[in-house]
Amino acid sequence: MSSHIVLTSHPLGRTGGQALPIRWGAPTAAERGPVVASLTNPAQRNAIGTHSGAYALYRALAVASGRLDRDHRPDFTDTSPAESIGPHPQWSDPDKIVSLDPWGHMVATAFAAEIAAGIDLRPSIAVTKARINMPELKDAVAAGRLVPDGTILHDNGDVRVTKAAIDPVWHLPGIAKRFNVAEGQLRRVLFEQTAGMFPELVTRSDLQVFLPPIGGMTLYFFGDVGALGREETKVACRVHDECNGSDVFGSDICTCRPYLAHGVEVCIEMAQQGGVGLVVYNRKEGRALGEVTKFLVYNARKRQAGGDRAATYFERTECVAGVQDMRFQEMMPDVFHWLGISRIDRWASMSNLKHDALTAQGIAVVEQVPIPDELIPADARVEMDAKKAAGYYAPPAPRAEELDVAKGRTLDE
Repeated sequence: MSSHIVLTSHPLGRTGGQALPIRWGAPTAAERGPVVASLTNPAQRNAIGTHSGAYALYRALAVASGRLDRDHRPDFTDTSPAESIGPHPQWSDPDKIVSLDPWGHMVATAFAAEIAAGIDLRPSIAVTKARINMPELKDAVAAGRLVPDGTILHDNGDVRVTKAAIDPVWHLPGIAKRFNVAEGQLRRVLFEQTAGMFPELVTRSDLQVFLPPIGGMTLYFFGDVGALGREETKVACRVHDECNGSDVFGSDICTCRPYLAHGVEVCIEMAQQGGVGLVVYNRKEGRALGEVTKFLVYNARKRQAGGDRAATYFERTECVAGVQDMRFQEMMPDVFHWLGISRIDRWASMSNLKHDALTAQGIAVVEQVPIPDELIPADARVEMDAKKAAGYYAPPAPRAEELDVAKGRTLDE
């Protein structure tokens, strides 16, 4: 049997003194300490789970098939973030960020001494630069809604962006507090609903950080990332939960890709005006119910008597999944705290769930921007009507200037 196989219920690190402490919410990386979830030295681990989330199983196949050395350690030469992000004051508040590691992109530098000492550390965030190009943006240029400036938006439709990939890192006491449940209950249910895959959840109360095997998120920044966190910086944003059928393949049963493209357009406009645009793309397919469940619901909705109807839209979802939505937007604001954002000036969303999650975390939303009616596919009208009837979508909030006029003031005043 390999020396790497251990019983995870045994309290590794307690006796050897090798595991480094994690003080979540500490003001500096050194005081907080690194998250160690690698497998090369199990005694050093101070977190439950392992790096790369759901992709850890592909890593296991690579090791089992002999394509990857189980002891491989990454070479971080020239992998540093393409843009600096933080630290921001929110990083030192343990209640603000509970579902990601705010120091996750600084691992190679912030914990260089630990790496040099032999601790196997891995980043959970990476920041790079790229260009994107969507046909809808060319349409916006042709219609005169967007004007190429040669810096952010080019004549061929290319858009310069900064991208950040984020793997989830859960601080279990913080997650429990955010959802108002006892930490012990949270650990027990996580253990049971993963069929006991992570016994440390119930045997190692000293380990407070968990790397869940779920998808993370990708951020797309438009404009100067370094301007985020400043009071004067205006921000436009679209928080988008994954919809592969629409986002990638253009399925017309929902408004996902049209709203995503519209959100990108709003973000480009803000960047061209000197602000920053941000698209947050979460891997939460089918309202986090999964794509198999999503397609089963599609069948159930379309085959019912009377066809697909707004009145039974969520009823059919509950019949199959037992719940309407499992995205839990309560954790979504963490990424805004990571970026130092406390106000969103243009919010490309009609979702009350997302809006309320943001405001509950102290992030102001100045203006909600609805999807233009002409962008809604005919087959997606059922979705829109159902969400409005269920109270998921509210009328867009009035613009700041509209509020001024309503109060009897002019903009010049």
